[in-house]
Amino acid sequence: MEYSAAELTQAVGLSIDTIRYYQSLGILQSPERRGRNAVYGEAHLERLRVIRSMADRGLSLKVIATVLERDGKDDSDRALLAALQEESAEPRLSSAELSLRLGIPRSLLRSIEKTGLAEAQEGEDGEGLYSESDLNAARGALKFLDYGFPLTKLLSLAVKHYRATKRTVDEAIDLFDDYVRKKGGEGGEEEDPEAVARVFKEMLPLVTMLIAHHFERVLVNRALKRLKKQGRKGPLELALKVARRNRVGLRWR
Repeated sequence: MEYSAAELTQAVGLSIDTIRYYQSLGILQSPERRGRNAVYGEAHLERLRVIRSMADRGLSLKVIATVLERDGKDDSDRALLAALQEESAEPRLSSAELSLRLGIPRSLLRSIEKTGLAEAQEGEDGEGLYSESDLNAARGALKFLDYGFPLTKLLSLAVKHYRATKRTVDEAIDLFDDYVRKKGGEGGEEEDPEAVARVFKEMLPLVTMLIAHHFERVLVNRALKRLKKQGRKGPLELALKVARRNRVGLRWR
């Protein structure tokens, strides 16, 4: 069966702009041309339904593109994607909704997004989508402004941290691939997709906890050393008391 652009948009419930956006990303093939008219087929309709189903489950367009590129042949990838989806399956807010609930100008959020600090999921039309956890984290970040920290300096520091974190995360993913995924297939043995996904789900909270614990420990220790070097006995004693009371819990299961 063949569809015109108007018929296709009606069949899948997507705008023609969204469909063209998918084509520009390479996750949907271009239609045939008959004169000035675009003609779509059943393959286009089925692909759009798959994309929309994945997007509705919270997968970003980058992840969807990876799945479609592999055409579902890699069971390990599918299991990992399912685990990632489970970790990120939260209510989603548009950029406009996020800025409204934060009480900040949309232009400010756009500036933050351009720096890469706002790690939003990409929606059907390319718009950023955020979770309730993102909202809570942003509310916490705004409290720094209440203490008088300049926004420009905070953003500059955050960008430095973000760039360093990206490099660390990429290396961590490489380690996971080399010592969990590829190791499972050594000696010609087939990789166990469910086992790989299970290890990922167990490691994610552990890694997050270790990073938070280490960052807090380094921050507190360096701050205490600075106070001690400056000979500020009163603030040092107070800082030690606060440091002992407020610590990120580290529990091994």
